[in-house]
Amino acid sequence: MASNQKRSPGRSRMTAAERREQLIEIARHLFAERGFDGTAVEEIANRAEVSKPVVYEHFGGKEGLYAVVVDREVTLLLSLIRGALTEGTSRQLLEQAALALLGYIEEHPEGFRILVRDSPIGSQGASFQSIIGDTTRRVEGILVDQFKSRGFDPKAAPMYAQMLVGMVGTTGQWWLSANRRPAREMVAAHIVNLAWNGLSGLEQKPQL
Repeated sequence: MASNQKRSPGRSRMTAAERREQLIEIARHLFAERGFDGTAVEEIANRAEVSKPVVYEHFGGKEGLYAVVVDREVTLLLSLIRGALTEGTSRQLLEQAALALLGYIEEHPEGFRILVRDSPIGSQGASFQSIIGDTTRRVEGILVDQFKSRGFDPKAAPMYAQMLVGMVGTTGQWWLSANRRPAREMVAAHIVNLAWNGLSGLEQKPQL
């Protein structure tokens, strides 16, 4: 009894909200490092120094915790991309979208790793594919106007939008694996160079 009384003043009890945030942050790190299947509720609980039932109490299980982590990353990345696609010429919008995605990868690498991993079977949450789809629809609207003004078939715009956005997303995964080198601005410049000029009109030293 006496020893318990001595220990208790040195330990501050977390509120429910603080405990929830702690569990989310621990899970976020583990999901990024090991993926959904490689992460166990036991380890999340151990790192938080709580029992497994505490994790279940807050999230209902690993799937619920994973869904919260992914939803936060999706919300953040979509807000960055939507904020970038505001105004400017078509080329400027393409530059802004590329920089927004690369900026997210640079500043939130763990979040990006989580988003590009396979979601657990049966998961109904948002994913990187939902972000790609949202961005593609915005780019498609830009391309339709450009195709019409240049005499191209606007029905091809959705296909080209998929190509452009997919190129940026795939390049982002490679860039992260290459330790984010070269610099974000250089990667974005080369993406826009290829997308805007095509292989036959590549600039030797592209700049934004």
